[in-house]
Amino acid sequence: MTWTAEHRATYRREGLGFPSNLTDAEWAVLAPLILQEVPGGRPRKTDMRQAMNAIFYLLRTGSPWRYLPRDGFPPRSTVYNIFRKFQADGTWEAIWAELYVLLREREGREASPTAAVIDSQTLKSAEKGGAKRKNQPPTKPTQWVMTPARR
Repeated sequence: MTWTAEHRATYRREGLGFPSNLTDAEWAVLAPLILQEVPGGRPRKTDMRQAMNAIFYLLRTGSPWRYLPRDGFPPRSTVYNIFRKFQADGTWEAIWAELYVLLREREGREASPTAAVIDSQTLKSAEKGGAKRKNQPPTKPTQWVMTPARR
């Protein structure tokens, strides 16, 4: 693949505020996977794109929740509650599954794997100590091996 000005601009992520912010194309993929409002509930006031930008900012930088910048992001408690709700209701799993399918298709492969290799190996687990005997000290779990020195 040869790099063009378009490729460089895409990977440089210019004009997005933070480098972790979603582009329009990325948001178009994620938006249908995120419920905009709870049926029968109050209308949502939070901009979900900005909430996702905040979550991706935190995941990318590794900073604590309390260090979430206030410029352009919803309050940190709102972002945290959305993050936890997505964990509980399976939204993250749906997002990762969709991204996995898109990645496979982009690489020219079928959307879902058609074959798998399963390899298993059975090992006897190490036994700790020995059988407990009455009125005797427990056996040691390791025994040292001594070899005679060469002369």
